[in-house]
Amino acid sequence: MNDKFSGIEEFLMTVEMGSFSAAAERLNLTGSAVGKSISRLEQRLNTQLFHRSTRKITLTREGEVWLASCRRMMEELEQAKLLLSSQSQQIIGEIRIDLPTTYGRSHILPKLLAIQADYPKLYLNISFQDRKVDMIAEHIDIAVRFGELADLTDIIAKQIDCFQNQLCATPAFVSKWGKLNHPDDLTHFPCIVGNQISWRLMNEQGKSTGFPLNVQHQINDGDARLQAVLADCGIAFLPDWLIQPAVEAGKLVQLLPEFTPPPEPIYVLWQKKLHLQPKVKAIVNSLV
Repeated sequence: MNDKFSGIEEFLMTVEMGSFSAAAERLNLTGSAVGKSISRLEQRLNTQLFHRSTRKITLTREGEVWLASCRRMMEELEQAKLLLSSQSQQIIGEIRIDLPTTYGRSHILPKLLAIQADYPKLYLNISFQDRKVDMIAEHIDIAVRFGELADLTDIIAKQIDCFQNQLCATPAFVSKWGKLNHPDDLTHFPCIVGNQISWRLMNEQGKSTGFPLNVQHQINDGDARLQAVLADCGIAFLPDWLIQPAVEAGKLVQLLPEFTPPPEPIYVLWQKKLHLQPKVKAIVNSLV
């Protein structure tokens, strides 16, 4: 008989209840049966999972590792069970989504509201912030992020778009202050920044380089920086998706296009353990 899963239920219940006897009572078994089941599990794993004493039992370091693996496996089994149930085929329930502020409001929120209109039992819990949240620790189901990603442990990512930061100013500003000939000139022109002291542009060798700035105003919101640029307050380094309407209307001009950095990706991220949930799949598919 294949017993590779034998003892896992007893192990998890013992961890939850804190003793063999309490686990046995919950499982409707004897304490001896639970103890023997875990001993056989330890023999198969060739390691000790618990420190045992007359007063209490505690997990060993190996037991902690095995606990994390078992919990992950049980979560995946539960997700598969939900997927196969008839109710799980419905797009219902709460889903927590974290979005970058300006892009999230203008480009992602309309799509999410359209999905919710199709599925009235879907409850959107949306936060807008530009910091990178810890999706696991903060219980975020789906997030949208700019640029290259770091640690993707337990996270799935798919590119949904790309963007390109561009230097821009109004024609009136250029007329007043003169032409910007090189990124080095940014130290002589008023610049409107978020929290930067330099902007990364391409140099003559095609390498990304940080160029220092003459910081005139510091504004931590993209929409607000755009408004400041449109008010002739200085030069800004803003994403193309934000400034394109103003450029097409002739209200802004792009500066130094030959030094503009290459496009960067925009990703949708979601937790691996949720990838089978219909509500997650529906939202991810709509964004992709």
